[in-house]
Amino acid sequence: MKKRLQTFLFWFILIQPFLDIYWLSRPPLLKFSIPSILRVLGVFIAIILFFSIKNNWQRLKKQWWIITYIATLILYSICHLFSVKNFTGVDPTSFGYSAKVEIFYLIRACLPLIVIYITSYSDFKTKYFFRVIQAISGLYSLTIVISNLFVFSLTSYHTTEAKRISANIFSWFTQTNYPFNALASKGIFFQANTLSAILFMIMPIMLYILYKEFNLLNIVLVSVQALAMLMLGTKVGNFGLIISLVIFLITFLFHSLILKNTKFSAKFLITLICILAASSAIFPYSPTLRRSSLENGVAQKRSNLGDKNRLDQELDSGLKRYKGQKQAEYLKDFIKKNYWVYSLKHDLVLDHYSYQNDPYYWLDVMKRPAAERLNYRHLEQDILSRVMNNDKNKLNKLFGISFSRENNIAPLERDFLAQYYSMGLLGTILLTIIYIFVLGYGIFYWLVNKNSKTLLISSLLLSGGFILFAAFYAGNVLEYLSATLVMAFILGFLLQNIRYSKTSKYLVKK
Repeated sequence: MKKRLQTFLFWFILIQPFLDIYWLSRPPLLKFSIPSILRVLGVFIAIILFFSIKNNWQRLKKQWWIITYIATLILYSICHLFSVKNFTGVDPTSFGYSAKVEIFYLIRACLPLIVIYITSYSDFKTKYFFRVIQAISGLYSLTIVISNLFVFSLTSYHTTEAKRISANIFSWFTQTNYPFNALASKGIFFQANTLSAILFMIMPIMLYILYKEFNLLNIVLVSVQALAMLMLGTKVGNFGLIISLVIFLITFLFHSLILKNTKFSAKFLITLICILAASSAIFPYSPTLRRSSLENGVAQKRSNLGDKNRLDQELDSGLKRYKGQKQAEYLKDFIKKNYWVYSLKHDLVLDHYSYQNDPYYWLDVMKRPAAERLNYRHLEQDILSRVMNNDKNKLNKLFGISFSRENNIAPLERDFLAQYYSMGLLGTILLTIIYIFVLGYGIFYWLVNKNSKTLLISSLLLSGGFILFAAFYAGNVLEYLSATLVMAFILGFLLQNIRYSKTSKYLVKK
């Protein structure tokens, strides 16, 4: 039965890139995407296979901390559902709250935690772990690179429509008239930031595989993945590539020259340096830097085009002329006609947190400096804080305002903080901080247990650290199962190897 579990885990994790294809996620089936439903079924099957092994039931009965955690999670979920149901806000639709969506989200949020536990006791073989990571790297990276070269890739900065890129990577060096969002490529996949975080996460493992199995196939896989991360045109993809290459280089030298528990390999070192040098040479031409230079002048151009100074005077005059309801109606009409001059994000002001419901909030935003108005992540956080504080429910800080509301108002691109608004402080600790706890557990044993100081375990720790950093920095990670299930598989494999090192039964010694 353990063999069946290992085989199922192998294929279940390996198919995640296929479930991340753009068109499978749109339109949703009964508000739930088909990939999410398949993932729930997949984890359910893994649970059945796992507990079909008698020893696993006996072990769980002795693990009181796991049982306590499960009981606490169930109790939290019940309290969360009751708390978010009693919500009042300025939006008459309650910001699209749905109890069904909320329950499904709670189930979905538990899936990676289950995969961590199952993988950690699955005795998953290292060589098969390598093959899964190689397959994920190849499927994502080759798709991005090939679709970019033949100009049929979807652009990285569109998720509401399937819009293709305008030119391939060669235009980066020869033409400058393309906007950044016409060149950044995500292949045929859904969310570029999520994909960037996945590739950032698996890069140290791919480099470890290259070190252990130095051959042409792995050189090509790592090189193509590096190119794909640049083509994505995201900060996590581009900066993450350089960061991962440099940090792994330092880690390799630390293990081989200082700890001396890893055999030094000149050919691996030269290859790694060559990939780093090539990546650094291409980096300045990437869409990421074009985006930064473009955004700096956006607000000023819009202000000049719409004659912002004249509008400011007109607005002040109108607000003084009218009082009460007439003033509110005047303000609404002004915002509707001129929001673009103030560089307000149209979907935020017109839909997600409509000026019709809270015009005086948007008046306050229009009076802020251009840099603040263009900082959409900070603006989204500001809106969520306003919604949470406007509600009279004192339990919001503990249980959140619900995932469905948070997602409909302003899906915050900063994980952990996004979960705080949707699930509250308790939900954030139970459902997301737990990943940091697992990583911290691994770091602790790496520090105190000599047998844990292997290059493999160091690579797994880097992998977990990279994706959690990406989650906090750019968001769009912890809400996407395509990322969290692979992360859970890696963290589970980390715990397995930590356990082996404690009993001197470790799979890879170097």
